[in-house]
Amino acid sequence: MKAITKTDYHFPKQTAVYNGKVRDVYTIDNDLLVMVTTDRISAFDVVLPKGIPFKGQILNQIAAKFLDATTDICPNWKTAAPDPMVSVGIRCEGFPVEMIVRGYLCGSAWRAYKSGIREICGVKIPDGMSENQRFDTPIVTPTTKAELGRHDEDISPAEIVAQGLVSAENYAVLEKYALALFQRGTEIAQKRGLILVDTKYEFGARNGEIYLMDEVHTPDSSRYFYLDEYQERFENNLPQKQLSKEFVREWLIENGFQGKAGQQIPEMTETVVAGISARYMELYEQITGEMFENISNENIEERIEKNVLNFLEIH
Repeated sequence: MKAITKTDYHFPKQTAVYNGKVRDVYTIDNDLLVMVTTDRISAFDVVLPKGIPFKGQILNQIAAKFLDATTDICPNWKTAAPDPMVSVGIRCEGFPVEMIVRGYLCGSAWRAYKSGIREICGVKIPDGMSENQRFDTPIVTPTTKAELGRHDEDISPAEIVAQGLVSAENYAVLEKYALALFQRGTEIAQKRGLILVDTKYEFGARNGEIYLMDEVHTPDSSRYFYLDEYQERFENNLPQKQLSKEFVREWLIENGFQGKAGQQIPEMTETVVAGISARYMELYEQITGEMFENISNENIEERIEKNVLNFLEIH
């Protein structure tokens, strides 16, 4: 199985290239974005040394489905998906924050809570909560949007406005959109027998209008629990069976890596890589309710280039 971890295209009227942790974004004529979702995988804000076959296709197709399913809530950047690993859309000026919405106390929020912290991003968390417990209402815990290789930092809405990262008026819109999107994601997940636990959203502006950007409700940006097992596992203080990238983080932690200085990334054997790829296929099928179409991943670079060039020629 082949994995695409790097792209180097030169499309007509290309004006810029941005290489993120997972996506390579090509700007066309300063107006259009061609976003290639690679097979790179990151954890603890570190890009791991090996790619995961089919991961890019899976993430791109899940994101495209959820972007299309939420256009009535807010406008989004996507206009087309000319290749299984590519989405194309309008260029926006991104806000330098990520909107994290949490419906349950788990992950990094639980780790902070367990250490004694009772306020996250200006949101007070009551005493006496347990891991994976549902909040009475979802909470928003924004983070700064860090550069590649640096960690995102928790930040409160008041600090966001005070630092001039986002105006108070725009921040109110971001929070409104984020909570509405989370509610829609929750409803869709429930139909699939899942619980949308937490997720992140990125927004940008174009001509004064706010747009949803990047991926939405994918296993890289979101955490899901299985609905039918949640209550019993919670009451018995058992780990939740979940659909997310958390299993990758757990594997890294078990092998002594959390992205801290001096720590070595454990060896990613062929067995480990194949196992992660299989889990992503499972994630796709559970989240979308559809069978994953295993498109040949031979000559992926040529296929992507051909499909994008055909799209640009028509448009």
